[in-house]
Amino acid sequence: MENLALIDSFSEFKDDKLIDRVTLMAILEEVFRSALKKKFGSDENFDIIINPDKGDMEIWRRRIIVADDDLDLENLEITLSEARKIEPDFEIGEEVSEEVKLIDLGRRAILALRQNLISKIHEHDNTNLYKQFKDLIGEIYTAEVHHVRPRVVILVDDDGNEIVLPKEKQIPSDFFRKGDNVRGIIENVELKGNKPQIIMSRTSEKFLEKLFETEIPEVFDGLITVKNVVRIPGEKAKVAVDSYDDRIDPVGACVGMKGSRIHGIVRELGNENIDVINYTNNTQLYITRALSPAKVSSIKINEDAKRAEVYLKLDEVSKAIGRGGHNIKLAGMLTGYELDVIREGATPEEEDDVELSEFSDEIEGWVIDEFAKIGLDTARSVLKQDVADLVRRTDLEEETILEVMRILREEFSN
Repeated sequence: MENLALIDSFSEFKDDKLIDRVTLMAILEEVFRSALKKKFGSDENFDIIINPDKGDMEIWRRRIIVADDDLDLENLEITLSEARKIEPDFEIGEEVSEEVKLIDLGRRAILALRQNLISKIHEHDNTNLYKQFKDLIGEIYTAEVHHVRPRVVILVDDDGNEIVLPKEKQIPSDFFRKGDNVRGIIENVELKGNKPQIIMSRTSEKFLEKLFETEIPEVFDGLITVKNVVRIPGEKAKVAVDSYDDRIDPVGACVGMKGSRIHGIVRELGNENIDVINYTNNTQLYITRALSPAKVSSIKINEDAKRAEVYLKLDEVSKAIGRGGHNIKLAGMLTGYELDVIREGATPEEEDDVELSEFSDEIEGWVIDEFAKIGLDTARSVLKQDVADLVRRTDLEEETILEVMRILREEFSN
């Protein structure tokens, strides 16, 4: 194969891989020098001339002429008789430059050279890709669904780069078809061998924070700051916001008139319920706001243990705890305090009651949700009910209700 033909073949490769011709030529020289070292022991006396405009190259070997019986270094020296076959008037001590053709390296060496070149170009592409997406970690990115698998969705961006969206990084309600555009944040870039694996997430708190930045101009401009974000993906989220400009209502600006501004974010997250609250350094007030929509009567804080006893009227308890215990869980995550609900005016028996969400290890979540739909969110509130009445009011089988009651009774028999 001639030099020109080899370079032309890689010019096509260059167009496919979006690598510029100058970089390709630099890689080409590096690979050729490696091949020359392997064949001749050194590349010091070789000149590789590359013309990126024409896509051509030449390899020249320089050697010093020595007497026929004085040849010691075959790669660096040439005998007088051999030199005069090139130019008849050459003399001892002069330098001879002779072009080396690819065919002189041998067919096997050419195949190895080609493979090495492909490997170097892949390595260059992967290094650039790794650096490019490493800089995008934490940023929103959009790509198209290429393939849907049980545990992962494979996405492809406009440049043909493959992005991975694992099942655990998807919102539970997410459903994708080939060709769908998907938004998420670039969460990580991992090297698998020499190839970078780009991982997208839609469940990260950072994704919700970046959506606020994208959709709400005051957040983008820095007039409103997102102080903290906590989520149960697809279910509920709480976002604490603040503004250093007293004229701006940060919650109102984020939610918009009748929820107009936050609606697009909610829709993007599969109708995830988003509470936006005003951030404050006042811990009691912050916890009170975090437990919205419940109205808190009073709070007793233990700073050392990072715990808070929250006192609520009986009819506010279920609001504070929320469906599946999501509201109180997120309030605790947002504020950094372990929150204990104390029912005001409760009888000793009611004071000893336990939230159904506390039994999530033994009772399936959907069963707890069925009870919550009819206003039963504590153990004793369920135990007071008639089994036949519960069968009628819920979608639960009698056998399931009896098993739940058995588990709940055990809690109070200990």
